[in-house]
Amino acid sequence: MFFGVLVIMHSKQLFLAFVASISIAVPASAQQLSVTTPGQGSDDSSAIAAPEPQGASLSGTVTDSNDGIIPGAHVSVAGPAAAEPRTAVANANGAFAFSDLKPGVPYRVAITADGFEPWTSPAVVLTPGQYFFLTGSKLTVSGAASSVTVFASSQEIAVEQVKLEEQQRVLGFIPNFYVCYDRNAVPLSTKLKYELALKAGTDPVTFVGVAFVAGLDQGGATPNYGMGAEGYGQRMGALYANGLTDIMIGGAVLPSLLHQDPRYFYSGSGTKKARIFHAISSPFIARGDNGRLQPNYSSIGGDLASGAISNLYYPESNRGPDLVFVNAAITTGGRMANGLVQEFVLRRFTPSARNQTF
Repeated sequence: MFFGVLVIMHSKQLFLAFVASISIAVPASAQQLSVTTPGQGSDDSSAIAAPEPQGASLSGTVTDSNDGIIPGAHVSVAGPAAAEPRTAVANANGAFAFSDLKPGVPYRVAITADGFEPWTSPAVVLTPGQYFFLTGSKLTVSGAASSVTVFASSQEIAVEQVKLEEQQRVLGFIPNFYVCYDRNAVPLSTKLKYELALKAGTDPVTFVGVAFVAGLDQGGATPNYGMGAEGYGQRMGALYANGLTDIMIGGAVLPSLLHQDPRYFYSGSGTKKARIFHAISSPFIARGDNGRLQPNYSSIGGDLASGAISNLYYPESNRGPDLVFVNAAITTGGRMANGLVQEFVLRRFTPSARNQTF
């Protein structure tokens, strides 16, 4: 991500933006209106069918009272209709998910597992397109059980997730740490958000990218530093500072304060139109640590803050509001392009990602 932040803040380097990533999942668009004109149906009057509301999604993680995960738990979700409830089995991480649920109706989630008391959620009413993360699904040990197996806590799962993401490299060497291929990924702790940002900011390939882009800026005599070795060193330092402040503020500080996830969540399914919308909206919509979609204040704030800080060290002739807003706009455009490339191209060129399920 850091490598991408460096290059997408300069318009002539947008082609390198495919290695940046911050993001979230966005549901498919609603069906289009259908119109029946006279002669097409049994009724002589025109009829307009209302659009079907977007389906909603519900997911969660089954844990015990000590936050140990419980894989293999049986989960069911039932609404007010008389139809059979939908069921699922929690995976090895204790995660479960249901999609295409009807909005506006109450659902209850029931969970059972050997050795634990059954658990039923309060009524949950979803809104169209909502991605709801169920909390509170903690099972207590059954009175008749003499022992239970304790699994890793959600925090330990998050640590393992980050370890996998830190192995993701496009073509085996370009960092691609800020992409998550697990739809049911658990939220990152504050510590993990900072660790991931520092990992991206100090990766050796980052410095190679800085040196390359500084050479391009040197050729274009921008920013207005001098020429020669001194000018090149100043450009290289400014580029690195731009990227580091952006990733630390937008990828760690603000996500920790605002409880947002700074990663791009790979969709990988649905219509092409839905995946495109999901990709280009990633700079503007984030997944919160509560599993809900929300405005991506972290990404936008990081870009603006980085531009504002750069006024401290750019040449006086380059300083001003344009340095903040133009660079932020370029960076945002780069993130949109990156989302498209992440969604449709980069997974096949990221060896460790090809083996992950989503």
